[in-house]
Amino acid sequence: MKTEAQVHLRHRILSEVLSWAWVAAAFLLIHGTLVQARVIPSGSMERTLLVGDHLLMSRFGYDAGVPFTGWHVRLWREPHRQQVVIFRAPLPGTPDYVKRVIGLPGDTLEIRRGVVWVNGQPLAERYLNEPPNPRENLAAVKVPPESYFVMGDNRENSYDSRFWGFVPRSAIVGTPLVIYMSLQAPEGAWDAGQIHERLYAYLNAVAHPRLVRWKRLFTTF
Repeated sequence: MKTEAQVHLRHRILSEVLSWAWVAAAFLLIHGTLVQARVIPSGSMERTLLVGDHLLMSRFGYDAGVPFTGWHVRLWREPHRQQVVIFRAPLPGTPDYVKRVIGLPGDTLEIRRGVVWVNGQPLAERYLNEPPNPRENLAAVKVPPESYFVMGDNRENSYDSRFWGFVPRSAIVGTPLVIYMSLQAPEGAWDAGQIHERLYAYLNAVAHPRLVRWKRLFTTF
């Protein structure tokens, strides 16, 4: 027969296992359906987002997925015009993109002398990094159902829907929530796979706190 001490030990071990199981389940829920971290690797969204901005991305209502897998489920929320969204890149093996929604499903969109027109009306864009380029024009296009036309705020340095087309709704995974860290570092430090460069950027910021853009911390969207 098991002694009282053995039974107590068994219950204690079981309690510990269940406690850690709840922690793991909570992590998977939060990571898969609520928030994820992202870092901005390029200047396509300047001045709204700078290279080295570290974001918490809200996935709530947009997308749910199993962490560390490619499995995703579209949720109930729909992006609105001029909202910044994060979506799976149109090129396989490329990190997620961050752009601004310009055209919604069913919209007719064109660019005249750098100014975006949506459904026959010019779009006010106070967030642009530079004034519209008068040499830029785009023939009228109609946004298909379940799709979006997105552009970067830094129009002269943005690879977006003008070049590769529309973003399917199923590719949108969330929207920026808050900037929790912003570091000045070479642009290549934030490219995928640059582990040593990222580590150097973090250590350099510890040694030189002026490299932290303190005023950008806790900026919300």
